[in-house]
Amino acid sequence: MAATPRFRKNAVEAEAVEAEAPSTGKGAPPDRKHPVDETLPPLRMFTSGLQHVAAMYAGVVAPPMIVGPAVGLSAKETAFLMGASLFTAGIATLLQTLGFWRIGARLPFVNGVSFAGVTPMIAIGKDRGHDGIAVIFGAIIVAGLLGFVLAPYFCKLVRFFPPVVTGTVITLIGVSLLPVAFNWSQGGNAAAPDYGSMTNITMAAVTLVIVLALRKLLRGFLQQIAILLGLVVGTLIAIPAGITDFGALGDADVVGFPTPFHFGAPQFEIAAIISMCIVMLVCMTESTADMLALGKIVGRPADERTIEGGLRADTLGSAISPLFNGFMCSAFAQNIGLVAMTKVRSRFVVAAGGVILVLLGLVPVAASVIALVPLPVLGGAGIVLFGSVAASGIQTLATAALEKGENALIVAAAVGVGLIPIAAPDFYHAFPKDLLVVLDSGISTGCVVAIVLNLAFNHWGRPADADGDADHEPGAADSEQPKDPMALPVAH
Repeated sequence: MAATPRFRKNAVEAEAVEAEAPSTGKGAPPDRKHPVDETLPPLRMFTSGLQHVAAMYAGVVAPPMIVGPAVGLSAKETAFLMGASLFTAGIATLLQTLGFWRIGARLPFVNGVSFAGVTPMIAIGKDRGHDGIAVIFGAIIVAGLLGFVLAPYFCKLVRFFPPVVTGTVITLIGVSLLPVAFNWSQGGNAAAPDYGSMTNITMAAVTLVIVLALRKLLRGFLQQIAILLGLVVGTLIAIPAGITDFGALGDADVVGFPTPFHFGAPQFEIAAIISMCIVMLVCMTESTADMLALGKIVGRPADERTIEGGLRADTLGSAISPLFNGFMCSAFAQNIGLVAMTKVRSRFVVAAGGVILVLLGLVPVAASVIALVPLPVLGGAGIVLFGSVAASGIQTLATAALEKGENALIVAAAVGVGLIPIAAPDFYHAFPKDLLVVLDSGISTGCVVAIVLNLAFNHWGRPADADGDADHEPGAADSEQPKDPMALPVAH
């Protein structure tokens, strides 16, 4: 292998610094902070956090925007749901980044409303109004508590995520998100008359070029917030183009608190609970993959304890969200792309984003300002963000010894199965609806295939002293680099 990818080098260096005793006199001083734990000056903290909010905003408000009308809520009630989702996403993000006790991954990890639950929630609450929302919230509370209990056991799956698996899953995360960016670039609403218009797509292309140009021309801090600057410039250009909607700004309240149980006390129905528990397991699988990806990118590989804390924050955030009229929370992979692109690894930057989300939930008029960014503008920036995630996955696969054993076949099959929901959205149309919760997630199906095939080809039936572990680096790399920390659980 000609060169070691930068994130791998950082991971090895970070582990070396943490492992060395102060008395050795080697490496960095013992009090040196890892970049994940560094704090930035207030202005940089705020603008970098705002950039994370801008990248995730549309993803947070989209599920309540879809579910609200489907269950029969009015436009004003749907707007209330959107504000509550911002508020609860902020709380969940603070649980992840700051944490307490053994809760929180303490990585620059963003949480928001999961898309995985949209279809089941519509099926549960369709045309039932407030009762439908109450049943949805009751099911999410139970699913969140169940996930919290399962987190210490679920996190042990990390041993089944060597580079051949993590690289495949990270690549699928990026590729699976790209259609979201393409949809935004066309306008976001397939029923709208201007969906896919020349104006929308041109605006997305202009934003993409602006972001790339800013990344090339700017230096230092300004280069790190190139995405945010690109969104601002793109929005300003979109105003004369006529695709910026100021209606939400005029209708928004100045202050509004997501009153607990606004739609009534939660109701508990067995079928709804089972459905949302399945969604929770899907979200935990995706969050595990996202934490492994983020750990690689920031140079602090996620071990069992990190994943356990992250899953606890996910599930606790989900259990708390319905109290404030929010939905199930899970990882937002698009923000991983932002971390990879900007190289800003501080978890406190994302915590600042969490505070901004809480404030947006309390001040609807401020949330409406963020909402001024047209979806085509967000789509142009999203192509870069989501493509960065896929690129990180390819970097990981470069360390996975694809020339050994059946590793290349594992990647081929897992990527192929994972792309089915993207390339052929109706492929599973004849399957039971409950199975679609898993099958419609290319990340989940690809992850399961990669894990099972890795076990089948590289573990089951192989003697302990077989010619090297297939997850080990080949050739000269073995003498130059330690084994990838993702291959086995890392003890704390």
